[in-house]
Order: sequence, then C-alpha cells, then structure tokens
Amino acid sequence: MLLTDAVLSSALALEWSQGAPWGGVAGFFGIVRDHAEGRDDVVGVDYEAYEEQVLPRLRGLAAKARSRWPDTGRIVLWHRIGYLAVGETSVVVVVSAPHRDGAFGACRFLIDTLKETLPIWKLEHWSEGSGWSPTVRPIDEVEQR
Repeated sequence: MLLTDAVLSSALALEWSQGAPWGGVAGFFGIVRDHAEGRDDVVGVDYEAYEEQVLPRLRGLAAKARSRWPDTGRIVLWHRIGYLAVGETSVVVVVSAPHRDGAFGACRFLIDTLKETLPIWKLEHWSEGSGWSPTVRPIDEVEQR
C-alpha cells in the first residue's frame, strides 16, 4: 500500500507480484489522459488526499479482497498525489492469484472500490484554466461508504 508523490513503477509492481504459487497476475494502471468529461484539452491533474485515511482504507480493501478471493497472493495498491502531467501513471493495482479468475476478479474489485471510496480528489488543469473533476465527492459522502 502506497500513497506518494513519487513516480509509480509499473515494472516494479509487476515484478514484485510474481511468484511460483501464482499462475495469474492481473493489473490496472491508471494513466492521466488528455481529455475529461466535456473537455478535450487536459494538460495535467493535481491529486489531493486525506492522507491519514488513505493507507488504512487501502489495507481494508486488500483485506476485503482476500476474504472474497482467499487464494489471493500479492496485492499492490499505489496512488500518486500532487501534480501529474498527461501520460503519467496515477494509480497501480496488481493482484496475483493461482488462477486468472481470482486475479481478474480481485483486481477489478480493488480498482472499482478504490475509485469509489478513497478520499482522493482530482483537480483537472486545461489549456486555459482548471476545475475539480465532476467525480469529486465531499469527504462526508466518502466517509459513509
């Protein structure tokens, strides 16, 4: 589990996730794109987080995934904060399991739940301004999940 302003290494996440017991490794890598809802001129984003809550929530998500997919091997849950330019990796989720079904299922659950429940917000920067992503939720709404 990691929340950092440092560059995320997809290669390191994949390398760490592999091992003899796990025949399946599934990953999701979120990349800052050049467009957003209603905009085609995104130049970067700033991620802000309620840092004291993120790591405990990531550990809780990993525990939930392990309870649903008990054979889960290694889990990577990394998210960046700070300014990221278009093309940079903002989130990495990698899961290893004995078989692909467990790896895919746990990975999908983790990225979907992470995006819905973590107190992380995105300020999008465009060629001529900036604004909060329409998916940004107030902390009290996040707290209820």
